[in-house]
Amino acid sequence: MPPTSSSTTNLSTNRGPHIKVFDLEFASDHYYIKRPRVVEQIQFDNRTFYAKFERIDEPLTPLLFSQHLNKQYTIAVPLVKDGKTQYLVLEYKGDEALQFAHLARHLFHTMQLEAFHIYRGREPQKVQIFIPVSAMSVEGAEKILNTISDKLASRLPKRWKTLPSTKLPEAYNIVTLPYAQIE
Repeated sequence: MPPTSSSTTNLSTNRGPHIKVFDLEFASDHYYIKRPRVVEQIQFDNRTFYAKFERIDEPLTPLLFSQHLNKQYTIAVPLVKDGKTQYLVLEYKGDEALQFAHLARHLFHTMQLEAFHIYRGREPQKVQIFIPVSAMSVEGAEKILNTISDKLASRLPKRWKTLPSTKLPEAYNIVTLPYAQIE
């Protein structure tokens, strides 16, 4: 399963700026960049979150994405806009990354879920799975993700997170852009 890499942008005027990353499309009116230090403390649901991703209120550009792929920066994009999401995301980080991808692919086929994309993250042990949905509420997304997560947990130790989540503030309902497609 060799990784592949490509990116194009589509800056359409009727939907605002968008960027296409592999088979995914994201609104790019703002993005997040990872900093080496905490940039913001966020109080949310009686908890304190320490954000290392700084929000940049500018469109994401092909140059920034190229720098991301070259590991000069770590760029993330928001998953939630106006309480809706376009993607359900599972991010696995562990020693069995390819086994996780294979198991997820098999599970999705048994669930008759045919539309999904699997990518490699910054490190080889990180796998990101994106499931496209049509403007789904965060609550609805979380319910589906919990079902998927429970089914995966019956086969593997839980070393993944699911996004978006109602238990996280907006600045944490973001996903790092993938680095390579896993076929």
